[in-house]
Amino acid sequence: MTDIRVLVVEDEPLLAEAHSAYTERVPGFVVVGVAHTARAAMAALRANDGGDVDLVLLDFRLPDLHGLDVCRALRAAGSSVDVLAVTSARDLTVVRTAVSLGVTHYLLKPFTFAAFRDKLERYADYRAQALADGEVAAQHEVDQMFATLRGAAGLSLPKGLDAQTLDRVRAALGGGTRTEVGLSATEVSTLTGISRVTARRYLEYLVTVDRVVRSPRYGTPGRPEVEYRPR
Repeated sequence: MTDIRVLVVEDEPLLAEAHSAYTERVPGFVVVGVAHTARAAMAALRANDGGDVDLVLLDFRLPDLHGLDVCRALRAAGSSVDVLAVTSARDLTVVRTAVSLGVTHYLLKPFTFAAFRDKLERYADYRAQALADGEVAAQHEVDQMFATLRGAAGLSLPKGLDAQTLDRVRAALGGGTRTEVGLSATEVSTLTGISRVTARRYLEYLVTVDRVVRSPRYGTPGRPEVEYRPR
């Protein structure tokens, strides 16, 4: 799957630079432009009918136009580009309107890199499912897509698992980025510094929440070894 192309729209130059740097740190994402005004953002999206942008990181409090008005203009023009609101706007009316305009995610400032990365990774997972060929086989597949996007995987972890170690395991697997390279529990143990048994517990949890695929690894003596790779 090709990199997800991102347009950063933020009027504060230092924040725009920080959001761009954050984006580039997440595997599978690339910043293709930065705009400091709504007018500049709309111009960038009109170029090539917006075909060079997959996702807009949109600040709502822009100097020339509110971010919601940018969303309205995009939808009125028939644009289906995805929008992740990155804003300090906490008014519930704004949140409801954002949802009605198809805003994919809503991230409140200030935020940590971990929170930012989580939004992008969830979006990437959703996008991979949404752009797959064919049809959904059953209701649970539709439910899974919406759960991936809306953050159902952010529910409380089972007893004995913690978020920090889970992040280390996911990072060892490639940060949640889809790849054909799988790792065994032993290999994840070596990369993370946790025991093989603990690594397997976290890997099996990721399998149960449909974030990781388990498969046999052939070509080694004896019984096939189990390997794990991001879905």
